[in-house]
Formats: sequence, C-alpha cells, structure tokens
Amino acid sequence: MSRLMEVSFGRVSRSRRPGLLARIDQAFALHRSRARLAQLDARLLADVGLDRSTAEAEANRPVWDAPSHWSQ
Repeated sequence: MSRLMEVSFGRVSRSRRPGLLARIDQAFALHRSRARLAQLDARLLADVGLDRSTAEAEANRPVWDAPSHWSQ
C-alpha cells in the first residue's frame, strides 16, 4: 500500500537490492546471453561491432564478472 501511495503522490522510493532468486535469474540470463554470443558467426558479430576474439573473451567470463550497472 505504501508503494502505491508513493507512486500516486509522485514520490520516488529508494530502489531495493534484488532478492536471491532475482539475482540467480539474472546470472542464468547472463550465462545464456554469453553462450549465444559465442555461437554467432563472423557476419553477425560484425553487425554488433565485435570480432571473434572479443566475443570469445566475453563468453568465457564468469557469471559474477558483470558490470555493476547491469544489475540496476
């Protein structure tokens, strides 16, 4: 109810840190995204401005190695 009141009165509430399940879901999504990046051919990689070595380096990064702004 208080969240609804904050939204209706135009107040901005502080963002809360995502729960454990949300963070696990984000980690799996990041893993899937990186795995798909590794499967792209040279033409598609060129479309997004990457070369094969950069794509492989990104795909091989551990799940916990993500920029902090991705989780906001």
